[in-house]
This record gives sequence, C-alpha cells and structure tokens, in this order.
Amino acid sequence: MSVHKEDRKKITTLQLKKMKQQGEKISVLTAYDYTTAKIIDEAGIDVIIVGDSASNTMIGNPTTLSITLDQMIYYTKAVVNGTKRALVIADMPFGTVSGNPLKSLDAAIRMIQETGADAIKIEGGAEIMEDVKKIIDAGIPVMAHLGLMPQSINKYGTYAVRGKEESEAKKLIEDCQLMEELGVFGILLEKIPADLAAQISQQISIPTIGIGAGVGTDGQVLVIQDVMGMNKDFSPKFLRRYADLYTIMTEAAQHYIDDVKTMNFPNKTESY
Repeated sequence: MSVHKEDRKKITTLQLKKMKQQGEKISVLTAYDYTTAKIIDEAGIDVIIVGDSASNTMIGNPTTLSITLDQMIYYTKAVVNGTKRALVIADMPFGTVSGNPLKSLDAAIRMIQETGADAIKIEGGAEIMEDVKKIIDAGIPVMAHLGLMPQSINKYGTYAVRGKEESEAKKLIEDCQLMEELGVFGILLEKIPADLAAQISQQISIPTIGIGAGVGTDGQVLVIQDVMGMNKDFSPKFLRRYADLYTIMTEAAQHYIDDVKTMNFPNKTESY
C-alpha cells in the first residue's frame, strides 16, 4: 500500500503526537543510505531512524560503540537526501552525550546542521538529564532511548531483556516520566517486557516506539537489513522478516557471474 499524494505531507514531531492521540500506530524503519531511504519513504514509512546500528550493518563492527560522530553525519546526510515525507531521526553515537552538556550540545548541533535531520535520538535516563535539557532548550527535538541500551553493552554484559526485575522496571518508568517532563517528543523502548511497555505507553502522553517490546507501544521499529532478510545470522524472537533478499541477491549475483563467464552478457542488444 503506497501513500496517496494528498497524504504525503511531511511528518513532524507534532504529527507523531497526534497519531498517538488518535490511536494510529507509527511505522519506523532504519536506513543508512540514499537509495534505501528513498524506497521506504515512497512506500509510506512514518519515521526513518539513522541508527548507530550502522556500526554493525554498514561497517561490520561487533558493537555500536565504534561508530564516530563523523560517520553518523555521513550516513544521516545520505538518508536525508533520499527522504521527502518521513521524519528523520539520527542517533547520537557513543560518547557524544555523556554528562557534559555543552559538549553534548555541540555534537547535537553538528548533527542537525550538517545533515538536515529532523531530530536526534539519545540513549540514557536521569544520568544525562542535564545534557538532554540543554539540547532541547537549544531547539533540537530529542527522542529518548531506554530499556536495553546497546551503547551500554559493556556495562550490561548481555543483550538480555531489561526491566524484568522490579527495581529496574521502577527506574525505567521513572526515567520515561522524567524524559517526558524534560520535553522529549518520544521514547524508544528496546527489549523490555510487553506488559511494562504497554503500561509506560499508557502513562505518558508522548509516543513510544518499541523494538522487542510487544504490541502495546505506539509504534514499532526494526532494522531494515533484518526486515528485508539481508542477513541470516541474526534471528531474535522479536524479528519478523518480510523478504528474503539474501537468497534473491545471492542467486542474482550467481546468475550474473555465470553470464559473464559464458559470454552471455552483454549480448548484441546490450552493446553499442
């Protein structure tokens, strides 16, 4: 189902809040390049997140920790160039928002100024509240990221579900309420119990976007390479593959190789 021309008005943070109020679920995917962003934007996706998951999917690093601000700016600019309707949110990479509000603001300004992104996403709760406040006060829209926070993987030591213990669930709820008070326009909830995610989504007035957080959030996000089946090595419980591009692309590449080897490509009609 494609978006009709009359529905192709640019999505804004205000529009996302209205979608929550009206009970319309928010569709979100990641993208890291112009071509992919253009395709999913024209398909009608509401939000594109340029995730620091580019560290894994585009560069091949084992974690998100290695990607730099300059690299995130590069990928985000490419996505912005391919997007007309979707709201584009750029991840602030590890170390750029970590307790020094002025340094954090400088990094956030660079991200917006050099890419044209509509907003940024920041991992963390009360520990970085002054950073978040400083950035929002400067006029930059912020989405919070709570629950499992991949940038803290070395602290966790595992990618297991977060918020199962009562104390951790209590802090997560408090962090979500705090982020709403600070003025974030939305919260991404990663890999937490579905009941807890639904409870948070009902308690706060800003949209929640879930990944591995059940159907009770106000929207859902997945990584584009996972959705399209471009890898076979990552199969978490929360992932649903909507295509098998790994097989399609492998077979197409093999067909091309065969045609080149047998001189079946190019033929006369494909030559000048």
